[in-house]
Amino acid sequence: MTTPKDLLRRLEPLARGTVSTMAPVTAALRLKPAFLIVGGQRCGTTSLFKTLAQHPAVARPFIFKGIHYFDMHYSRSFAWYRGHFPLEVTSRLRRLRGAGPITGESSPFYGFHPLAAQRIANDLPNVRLIMLLRDPVERAYSAHSHERARGFENETFDRALELEQERTHGERERMMQDPSYVSFHLQHHSYIARGRYIEQIEALQSAVGRERLHVVDSHEFFTQPETVFPGILQFLGLERHAGITFERHNARDRNPMETKLREQLLSRFDESDARLAEWWGRPLSWRQ
Repeated sequence: MTTPKDLLRRLEPLARGTVSTMAPVTAALRLKPAFLIVGGQRCGTTSLFKTLAQHPAVARPFIFKGIHYFDMHYSRSFAWYRGHFPLEVTSRLRRLRGAGPITGESSPFYGFHPLAAQRIANDLPNVRLIMLLRDPVERAYSAHSHERARGFENETFDRALELEQERTHGERERMMQDPSYVSFHLQHHSYIARGRYIEQIEALQSAVGRERLHVVDSHEFFTQPETVFPGILQFLGLERHAGITFERHNARDRNPMETKLREQLLSRFDESDARLAEWWGRPLSWRQ
């Protein structure tokens, strides 16, 4: 049975081709993104984006929530990228009062891609970045289920973890040396590495500055959205809005992880989690 997501995936090349044709004509008339949700993968990025899109001052991209320009499509022009966003004049007509309109996108590979942070800093010098973080063990387990469901992983979770270092060895270095190189393994098989959040945060901070980077605890966002979401709005310069509902999107059913395996995996994040807690100045929810 073909799902709406399957259909959208099949139509994606056609949609991107349409943007390529129209972008040079309309790019200058379109909003530039004011925010990017840059990660982490399987940390609630879709849910946060859809929550923000409910705000009357936020105009979403008209085809894709994630454009992946700064990681997968940087060989295309900036006009191509800007062509994905709504027209400024129509957005302003819809937003007759209050702050905005602003637009943005959610591409969770940006935070992990070795070149994306500096590309973002160069091309969008005023953009604000949001990064969601969750228990890195649960993130790895969820990512494995996600990649298997999409057909990008054939190994069991245990075996995929064993293969990660071999699969990804030298891939970041090759991408740095050849910006046109696309690493399938780094994107789809970095289960442990993507959970070492502090390395990604430090790279983002180095590129754009700490004042333009907002980190969100995913567990708190889902369990206490009324407390967490106002801080995100404040970071983006938006007023609170009463008509927003909070829902979870893209969750996948999977068998619970064995306690022994979880404890073993969590120990692999001891050093990076300690550095993250120090940087953040607060305890991590998954360590309490």
